Amino acid sequence: MICAVPVSSIAKSKNELPEYTVEGLKRIPDTKDIAVVYAEPGATLEQYKRVFLFEAAVAFKKNWQRDQSRGLTRVSSRDMERIKNEIKKMFEEIFTEELQKGGYEMATERAEDVLIVRPAIIDLNINAPDVMSSGMSQTYTTTAGSMTLYLELYDSETDDLLAKAIDPTYDRNSGYMQWATSVSNRAAARRMMKPWAEVLRKGLDEAHAATKKKEE
Repeated sequence: MICAVPVSSIAKSKNELPEYTVEGLKRIPDTKDIAVVYAEPGATLEQYKRVFLFEAAVAFKKNWQRDQSRGLTRVSSRDMERIKNEIKKMFEEIFTEELQKGGYEMATERAEDVLIVRPAIIDLNINAPDVMSSGMSQTYTTTAGSMTLYLELYDSETDDLLAKAIDPTYDRNSGYMQWATSVSNRAAARRMMKPWAEVLRKGLDEAHAATKKKEE
């Protein structure tokens, strides 16, 4: 089960992060695409041809609702639940699309060739959420916001934790104020999530390519 992670630790120099986690995973140095990665020594993804993707857990940045509920804007608990569900659905769609593009099937049960992926989106910060407000209002911002991925990979037969990763990301800053809408927010969320799906797919590709090379 996904546990709470002190995201503030990402701000530290990587040299300050522990070399091992309590589960015995070892930090992988100099990771380019993901901020922090820990993996089981000797673990490989070469046997996995299918992926069991759990529904992503979603958590907003601390005090986000309070900070957003200013002026004419009022963010309700119902708004937050709707946004969470939209993020979960989008995450599933993006990861499924990317994995299937790489030739990996989405599994619904455990098996020897199935990799379990347990994702969470934490510190979700939407600068201009699409909510019902009293009166006509438009919100302008230079960037849609930010979010952090926390991901765990497990062997589906043994429940062995193979790896975990954490990666904060920010929407690109346009450099000028733009009108934020539900459409622009969804586009920004896709831009932030897609690279994560690509990293997972590439990791599986590289593991299979290494196996093929050894067999030749």
